Amino acid sequence: MPRPTKRRRVEFMPEVTYFKPAGVPLRELEEKILNIEELEAIRLKDVEGLDQQGGADRMNVSRATFQQVLVSARAKIAEALVYGKAIRVEGGIYSYIKDAGRHRHGHGHNK
Repeated sequence: MPRPTKRRRVEFMPEVTYFKPAGVPLRELEEKILNIEELEAIRLKDVEGLDQQGGADRMNVSRATFQQVLVSARAKIAEALVYGKAIRVEGGIYSYIKDAGRHRHGHGHNK
């Protein structure tokens, strides 16, 4: 029996959670679901410029787990861009850390 997934620490919650190709009606689009923790890994690595260990430390996961989350996120984003799919940001298994004294937990589905 596999171990339960550990909540990943997330320090950022997006205000915009849906992206779609211009000129394509929503009803005609397939979607890729990007989990909150996948977006956080992209933010830490590609926006803040952290190395894998730095990103792993900030998310409170192992370096290997950070790499797996990052690879998954990048694959979903690449597929959406190449094949004209929408990206919805939602769900996942994470703890949102707004500041040191306040936590908000999230749990959603993974696709």
